[in-house]
Amino acid sequence: MKIFLLLAGLSAGLGAARAQTTPPTGPLVVAADGSGQFRTVQAAIDAVPNQAAQPVVILLRKGTYHEKVVVPTLKMHIVLRGEEAAATVITYGDHVGAPGITTPTSYSVLVQANDFTAENVTFENAAGYSAGQAVALQVEGDRALFRHCRMVGNQDVLFLAAGGSRQLFQDCFIEGTTDFIFGASTAVFDHCLIRSKKNSFITAASTPAGQAAGFVFLNCQLTADTTLAQKVYLGRPWRPNAQVVYVQCDLGRHIVPAGWENWRNPENEKTAYYAEYHSTGPGANPAGRVPWSHQLTAKEAKRYTLKQVFGGREAWLPK
Repeated sequence: MKIFLLLAGLSAGLGAARAQTTPPTGPLVVAADGSGQFRTVQAAIDAVPNQAAQPVVILLRKGTYHEKVVVPTLKMHIVLRGEEAAATVITYGDHVGAPGITTPTSYSVLVQANDFTAENVTFENAAGYSAGQAVALQVEGDRALFRHCRMVGNQDVLFLAAGGSRQLFQDCFIEGTTDFIFGASTAVFDHCLIRSKKNSFITAASTPAGQAAGFVFLNCQLTADTTLAQKVYLGRPWRPNAQVVYVQCDLGRHIVPAGWENWRNPENEKTAYYAEYHSTGPGANPAGRVPWSHQLTAKEAKRYTLKQVFGGREAWLPK
């Protein structure tokens, strides 16, 4: 009997191990109304095998998911696919000032794993307009791809936290008040709509010294709630070596002529790299920009294609 129980225990253990490494045969379906396999996003993520070598698709039905979601480091190659971005919402309301909450723990969704993809999903922090720092989406993993997604909130909406990591945002909508795109990563925003809700700053990069690129905006449109935001800066340096480049973007009239601000520290002007190439729209004002910013030549602008930014020894060119 003891031998039988021992063998049974070993068999169960091996079965559990296989369950952690064998990918599911089809997509995992999440529906808030109970019509899917899971009611919560976190439950579906927890069911994904650790260190999956192939993409694991989680289908997110339309609905509002009130939860604080973490994609842990071992949950690689997740594809989170919503039915419709505006109607498929992950939301939470943590913010600095709430008990035990700091900026890095205020997120609604935290992505720590590499090779994460999201499509047609809204990431929201529902803390109020005056709540202070309140992150909707925080990304720490490398090679993260977001397509047709929405990141909405107020201050500090999108936190790209890890230097050396890379993210691509394609055809996304990003809305906030102060420093609502911030962090240390290399990130490209391709054909995104960036909407300001306050007289403040769009970016607050903290690019590490020696990193080839920070935030790159390609063919984006910058708009504003003009009743609330009439004087907005393209960015200010959260750390001295901040890098932000706008390439062929359409800038609304809410963008101030100076374009950039030094975070009240003239020393940052010596190390931050802020540049534009062929900005258009009423907010485009090369002659009015601060003298320590750059207007790129056509040759210089070629450094900021997707292939150039994400190329190199460990190239990443998402399809």
